[in-house]
Amino acid sequence: MLDRKIRVVQYGTGKMSVYTMRYVYEKGAEIVGAIDVNPNVIGKDIGDIIGGEKKNVKVTSANDAEQLLKDTKPDIVIVTTMSLLKDVEEALMLCAKLGINAITTCEEAFYPWNSNPEATKKIDEIAKKTGCTITGSGYQDVYWGELISRIASSTHSIKRIKGSSSYNVEDYGIALAKAHGAGLTLDEFDKQVASVDRMSDEDRQKLINSGEYTPSYMWNVNGWLCSKLGLTVISQEQKCIPQTHNEDIESSTLGMIVKAGDATGMSAVVTTKTKEGITIETECIGKVYSKDDFDRNAWSIEGEPNTSIVVERPSTVELTCATIVNRIPDVINGAPGYTTTEKFDMLEYRIKPLNEYIK
Repeated sequence: MLDRKIRVVQYGTGKMSVYTMRYVYEKGAEIVGAIDVNPNVIGKDIGDIIGGEKKNVKVTSANDAEQLLKDTKPDIVIVTTMSLLKDVEEALMLCAKLGINAITTCEEAFYPWNSNPEATKKIDEIAKKTGCTITGSGYQDVYWGELISRIASSTHSIKRIKGSSSYNVEDYGIALAKAHGAGLTLDEFDKQVASVDRMSDEDRQKLINSGEYTPSYMWNVNGWLCSKLGLTVISQEQKCIPQTHNEDIESSTLGMIVKAGDATGMSAVVTTKTKEGITIETECIGKVYSKDDFDRNAWSIEGEPNTSIVVERPSTVELTCATIVNRIPDVINGAPGYTTTEKFDMLEYRIKPLNEYIK
C-alpha cells in the first residue's frame, strides 16, 4: 500500500475534468497540477472549474507541460482532451518519456493497436524503457467491454455479438461533435466522413499504417473484445451513416443551429469477422440530441443460450469519469508500456482511498 495520497495531474480542463478532478479528491487522492491550451482557463484555480473552494492549483499552459510534470512529480496524469490518438499522442508521449503513468478518455486510445499501430508502438516502446503504464479507458471499458466479456463467459457457444450504444455529442465537447460530422450538410458528410468507408481494404490498411485513419469508436471496441476473448480477426469494416432530424436543433457545443435535414451526427456500424467463426457487429450513434433522444446501451449474444441486456439512460459522462478514476490503481500497478485494459484485472469499485490499492 502507498503510504501517501496519489498525486494526479489533470491534462485538459474541459467538461470531463469537472468530474474527474472532483472524483479524484473524493477518492482520497489529490490534484497537484492542471494543464490546458485554452487561454481563458490558464491561470484559473481548478476549484473554480470544479465548482467549490479554491484548491491552490492553477491551470498551466500546455507549452509548459513538461516543466510542470517535472516539478510536481505526479503518480499519474489524466488526459481528457481529444478523441483521436494522434491528437493526444504528444501528451501521452511526454508522459512516457518522463516515466509517468497516464490514462486518457480518448476513445481511440481504448485499443489503438488496430487503428494507429505505429504511434501506439512508439509510446509502448518508450513507456517500457521508462517503466510507466499508458492506457485508455472510460465508459466503453465497462459498458462496451467488460460487461460483454462477462456475459460471454457465461455462454456455452457464441455465433454473433451485437451491440448498439447512443450518446449526445453535446456532452463531450466540440472535437467529438465535429468528428461525428455534426452540423455538416449530407453532401459534406459524404465527402468528409463516409467516403473513407468506400476505400479498399488495402488502401484502408495503408491509411491505418500512416496514422491517418479515423476510426469510429466501435472499431477499437471490436479490437478490444477480440483481444479479450482470444479471437483472431479475419476482416473488419465500418460504415458511417448520417443522422438527421426533421426540425432545426440548436447545438451549444458547435455554437450553431443544425438545420433540419443536415447531419446531427452519425451512426457507425463496425463488422468484424473472426477465424473462430464469431462475428461482432457493433454500432455507436453519436449525435446532437433532440428533446426526445436519450442515451441507450443494448447488447446481445447469439448462441447457446441467447442473451440480451439493455441499459436505459446511462449517465455516460459520469460513468466515463468514474471509470477513469477507479482505474487509477490498475494503471499504477500495471505492466509498463501501452497496456490496454483487457490486460488488467476486472475493474473494481474503490471504497477505500486510492492509495490503499497500490501494490
